Amino acid sequence: MLKKVVLAGGTGFVGQYFEQHFRNLGYEVVIISRQTPHIGWDDRKGIEEAIDNSDMLINLAGKTVNCRYNEENKKEILESRTDTTIVLGHAIEQCQNPPSLWINSSTATIYRHAEDKPMTEEDGEIGSGFSVEVAQAWERSLFTFQLPQTRQIALRIAIVLGDGGVMTPYRNLVKFGLGGHQGSGFQKFSWIHLEDLFNIVLFLRKNEGLEGVFNCSAPNPVTNRELMAQLRKAMNKKMGLPCPVPILTMGAFFMRTETELILKSRWVLPERLEKEGYAFKFNHLDQALKQIMKRSMIVNE
Repeated sequence: MLKKVVLAGGTGFVGQYFEQHFRNLGYEVVIISRQTPHIGWDDRKGIEEAIDNSDMLINLAGKTVNCRYNEENKKEILESRTDTTIVLGHAIEQCQNPPSLWINSSTATIYRHAEDKPMTEEDGEIGSGFSVEVAQAWERSLFTFQLPQTRQIALRIAIVLGDGGVMTPYRNLVKFGLGGHQGSGFQKFSWIHLEDLFNIVLFLRKNEGLEGVFNCSAPNPVTNRELMAQLRKAMNKKMGLPCPVPILTMGAFFMRTETELILKSRWVLPERLEKEGYAFKFNHLDQALKQIMKRSMIVNE
């Protein structure tokens, strides 16, 4: 009988990668999503049946933060994270044979804007503002549940790099000559390669004594200036115009998004993962970009 993994919110950039790679490992993959033909969020009985007898539950659900933070979007950003987490927690409580591991997404944005020192799980300082409040509520909704048979882990995930996702707009900036630094360019860019994110999930599944909060970021973050320079190098573009804050603010307005996504300094280190012995495949940004560009060329041939 195949082991079963349940991917909640499993139709996005990360979820599609996870689905493919779990299937490659021989797992049965069940997806909970608002998209058909998957199990819907209003099908509580279906969710319980999916989670029962599963090996692990991974929750990736949440409305994209790449939007304007008006009241309607803020409400949906929050509730799409907390409400889905609560639904899953109640479903586990009803299981006869609950999963041994529940991994819930969180975000490295929970820490304050940091240009002075890195943020670790032990010493990191929680920030303030809407995005931080969402992250705190998200984690509370997970750890509110007392589940003696199920380990609960929150992954504070940095910017995920792969063939798609955030790489698409960054590559477009470089392609059209706008690949200079954004704002001061000294804000830190914490990132993680999609392959490492998947391997971390497997690592946490294997190490049965681990639970709680883990920073999910590569051990060598860069500045925005370094990010854009390495992207230009990877794409063979010598020049890139910088983008000052007023232009960014105007552009974000017309693109219906927020400058926080680019200007907040996220300096996050994976202290717990490294202490527990996880070895990153992609430690440095140039390695990650080289692999992503090569993969993209293969896919597009």
